[in-house]
Amino acid sequence: MTLTLTDVRLTYPDGDRRLVALDAVNLRIAPAELVAVTGPSGSGKSSLLAVAGALTTPESGTVRIEGNDVTSLDQNGRDRLRRERIGFVFQQANLLASLTALDQLLLVAHLSGTPRRRAEARGRGLLDRVGLGGKADKRPHQLSGGERQRVGVARALMRRPALLLVDEPTSALDHDRGEVVLRLLRDITHEQQVATVMVTHDLQYLHLADRTVTMRDGRVYPTADIPPSPVVVQDRARR
Repeated sequence: MTLTLTDVRLTYPDGDRRLVALDAVNLRIAPAELVAVTGPSGSGKSSLLAVAGALTTPESGTVRIEGNDVTSLDQNGRDRLRRERIGFVFQQANLLASLTALDQLLLVAHLSGTPRRRAEARGRGLLDRVGLGGKADKRPHQLSGGERQRVGVARALMRRPALLLVDEPTSALDHDRGEVVLRLLRDITHEQQVATVMVTHDLQYLHLADRTVTMRDGRVYPTADIPPSPVVVQDRARR
């Protein structure tokens, strides 16, 4: 599956003016490609994920997933697309405290109407894949931060998504655990032919991505082509 954003523009109200979040964004993510998106806070990374994930409709431009124009869908169509074709991995795993690792995955399957026996087989297989096959019956407080994040990855894959959107997956992890999660995401992206967009501030992991782009002021640049920051000239008398 391919994700394609073409001339996407998104603004938000900011007092008596509009704040530009995305400014003529063009981006294409191919199947089996993990693309890391970096950039300073406020550069538009979260808005990019929201538009790509059919959570927000841009003011102009098109978003295509598997060739279908997402911006032309009504609310029910967008909800169905997210439920069936898009997986989200959040900055925090956001697991339900009362559920075991396996039950976190089975809840997703239940909401989509998947029969219990088939869902349990897939759930156990995914937990095995992320290295947690022996901890299917553990609740979140019995898991480490890296293990909780890996449960979150497995949960995102439960519906066999074509697009995986990942928001700061290593922000709460130490280096070793962060690298385990990133290598897992990379391997799954390649093995399952998923198009993966990952927003991250952790530059130490960029070598694990297939490609890196950088956001600045709502625009997307190949990382090697980032324009220089504006030079701010200070008045010496005010120092």
